[in-house]
Amino acid sequence: MPAKNGNAGGTRLVIVESPSKAKTIAGYLGRGYVVESSIGHIRDLPEKADDIPEKYKGESWARLGVNVDHEFEPLYVVNPDKKAQVSKLKQLLKDADELYLATDEDREGEAIAWHLREVLNPKVPVHRMVFHEITPRAIQDAVANPRALNLRLVDAQETRRILDRLYGYEVSPVLWKKVKPRLSAGRVQSVATRLVVERERERLAFTSASYWDLQALFDTGRDEVPHEFTATLTGVGGRRVAQGRDFASNGTLKSTDVIHLDEQAARALAERLSGTAYKVNSVERKPYTRKPYAPFRTTTLQQEASRKLGFSAKSTMQVAQRLYENGFITYMRTDSITLSETAIAAARSQAIKLYGSAYVPDKPRVYASKVKNAQEAHEAIRPSGEEFRTPGETGLTGDMFRLYELIWQRTVASQMKDAVGESVSVKVGGTSSSGEQVEFGATGRTITFHGFLKAYVEGADDPATALDDSEKRLPNLNEGDRLTAAELKALAHATKPPARYTEASLIKELEDREIGRPSTYASIIGTILDRGYVFKKGTALVPSFLAFAVVNLLERHFGHLVDYDFTAEMEKVLDDIANDRAERVPELRRFYYGEDGDEGLKVLVTDLGEIDAKEISSFAIRGTDIMLRVGRYGPYLDRDGARVNVPDDLAPDELTASMAEELFSRPTGDRELGKDPVTGHVIVAKDGRFGPYVTEILPEEPPPAEGKKRTKKADAPKARTGSLLKTMSLDTVTLDDALRLLSLPRSLGEIDGQEVTAQNGKFGPYLKKGTDSRSLASEEELFTVTLERAKELFAQPKARGRRAAAAPPLRELGADPVSGKPIVVKEGRFGPYVTDGETNASLRKGDEVEQITTERAAELLADRRARGPAPKKSPATRTKTTATKAATAAKTTKATKA
Repeated sequence: MPAKNGNAGGTRLVIVESPSKAKTIAGYLGRGYVVESSIGHIRDLPEKADDIPEKYKGESWARLGVNVDHEFEPLYVVNPDKKAQVSKLKQLLKDADELYLATDEDREGEAIAWHLREVLNPKVPVHRMVFHEITPRAIQDAVANPRALNLRLVDAQETRRILDRLYGYEVSPVLWKKVKPRLSAGRVQSVATRLVVERERERLAFTSASYWDLQALFDTGRDEVPHEFTATLTGVGGRRVAQGRDFASNGTLKSTDVIHLDEQAARALAERLSGTAYKVNSVERKPYTRKPYAPFRTTTLQQEASRKLGFSAKSTMQVAQRLYENGFITYMRTDSITLSETAIAAARSQAIKLYGSAYVPDKPRVYASKVKNAQEAHEAIRPSGEEFRTPGETGLTGDMFRLYELIWQRTVASQMKDAVGESVSVKVGGTSSSGEQVEFGATGRTITFHGFLKAYVEGADDPATALDDSEKRLPNLNEGDRLTAAELKALAHATKPPARYTEASLIKELEDREIGRPSTYASIIGTILDRGYVFKKGTALVPSFLAFAVVNLLERHFGHLVDYDFTAEMEKVLDDIANDRAERVPELRRFYYGEDGDEGLKVLVTDLGEIDAKEISSFAIRGTDIMLRVGRYGPYLDRDGARVNVPDDLAPDELTASMAEELFSRPTGDRELGKDPVTGHVIVAKDGRFGPYVTEILPEEPPPAEGKKRTKKADAPKARTGSLLKTMSLDTVTLDDALRLLSLPRSLGEIDGQEVTAQNGKFGPYLKKGTDSRSLASEEELFTVTLERAKELFAQPKARGRRAAAAPPLRELGADPVSGKPIVVKEGRFGPYVTDGETNASLRKGDEVEQITTERAAELLADRRARGPAPKKSPATRTKTTATKAATAAKTTKATKA
């Protein structure tokens, strides 16, 4: 039912995207308004062949959904699952005197509004209603001040959609042919994957260097707090001591001007400095000032929610969407960091109320966006309304409370005073017993006025990075002060490879390179995770070997399509179209057909003969004669024809020469156990994609007699197979074990004229009688259960859920930051999962029971909450056959009506 306010008929129809947004807005509008949702996009390019109208199916361009031969006209179809909603909107429009299109105010929202207008074909006045927050005043103002549709914004969005369609539908089939079926390529998705792969390549090529230095604990000898401080050796004999930044990625020094201490040299120097008297060579004091952070825009919100709350980008946007639609925050897809005068006044008022006027500057702070090509002006993400509600006043709970609190803190802090203090740099000198002049350095920081830091401190991607509110207080030192070394020790260090991207750091990298749009980053990262190009280890994004093969192909044969500058340039083109500085068709023609000597997409995907599929998917393991290959069923190692599978969750930089040799040394699983005494067939144990199993080797079929056809594969005898039980392993399974497994399913006899069998399924051992089943308590019962016991079990009501006592958790972690309840790792029907007793979330590829942290578990739970409850299943009384028939009938009816 549409959300109504006022008389039943209504004269003004307001269309928004989501039902929750419709419900909120309906409460703010007066009589005569009907507010209904389009439930997202109602029309798009066809997704599959069945969606293409019959009259276009013969066209050469139909599979693309874009007529590349005629002005790149898109073929739009109403989404099959939206036809009923479109009919409902048309019916409501019949009773309306005016139509207000109140979709989001960005380019995508403008395009949705345009599609609604095109499909509904209204005969009444149409208004474009825009707002950046859902509050009574904002909605009333939007109704009172509508505008016309901005067709330039629509053009820009539609150009993006067509570009992405052409890229995906033309390049993806190349991946299917040359790498693996059912892969996908995307204009920004593939570039994001390349970034992650390139970072892993840097890690693979990295050679660690070791270096040593000295750490001293100096004492002033005075009765003060503090009277001690630590300092690090910085120079010996006038030469700087090498630190990590002095080494190249190949492990060599970048310059010979520094002194490289190894363990022996460092320990020897420490001995020579025993008993040395030290003095302060210099003290440099500087005022410290830290200005507030700008209010959140989309990307900075995603980054901070990742660092502070453990949210994925997808979870952040889902929670922010709910906050926006329910009137708690302003629109969450924005490049802007500006605040309206009303918002500035609200933030300053709240800061004064909470911290006092001493913490608020005399003049309001004004922020200007530094993001190039920022999209249409919006406001920053902030609490909604003319007066901000404190988190405690909202009534929110869980993830919505935590994200609102983050936004509220950041907004209030943005209007507070600078933090000020003093930075101190101290150099300490001494002379060794052999006459060497050494120098130690130490830095400190004190904050004398915390200013905005009282309200908010930004997180950091690197856990070792000191946060802005951290202090290190040094004694009150002056040049010439005498010091003694209470402790002097040699410390070992090693350079580290560049850190893998996290969701937060990848978003920052994409934005810094001007690739994609903030509103798309969450879906991009979600896509490369879902497609198996990237998986997570903790919070780190790790590329799969499949991603290496895909990026290898794209770089070699579609180089400019995954070029960072080219991708960023395409964003500028879209901005130019939106701002009336470029036209859609010429830009699409240049991209697809090429121009001025540059090859277009069409030429690139036409000639595929030179692409060597095996070479594209093959990578040498450094220091060995082993090749890593990406096959149709996953990655494997190849050495002169000998093959071994590579675990799916093995990170590429962990596949070293020693690891490759270890994989080859493990049992392959193809172990001959003996012959079946009944059939004479050889029985072997194997390691398959779905786990270890046993099977029989059938003799080869003799060639058919002259004039006879070979037996069809479907009619040929099939080898018996059986998965190993949980108590078995490939190394110890025997012929007797295998024969028992191959005897399954085991027939016990009949009950009520129906055969009863004991079988082993993916959910464990069970008895089967027709369509009825009963679980067995253990795998051993598969071979011992009797028909009498089966009768007893089937005479009992079928148990719903698990009857056995709950197994103890595999691990116990810390408390979940949302529920406050302890998180544990448990074993479930579909594998291990984490739970806080309220929410369950399965471990994902790359997550290991032994290594998962509380932070990673909290992120999985947050992501699961953001996705909402699982959809309800159809009623049990409705059989699959009935449901299928009903669906077929419905399709036939719709087709007839169409």
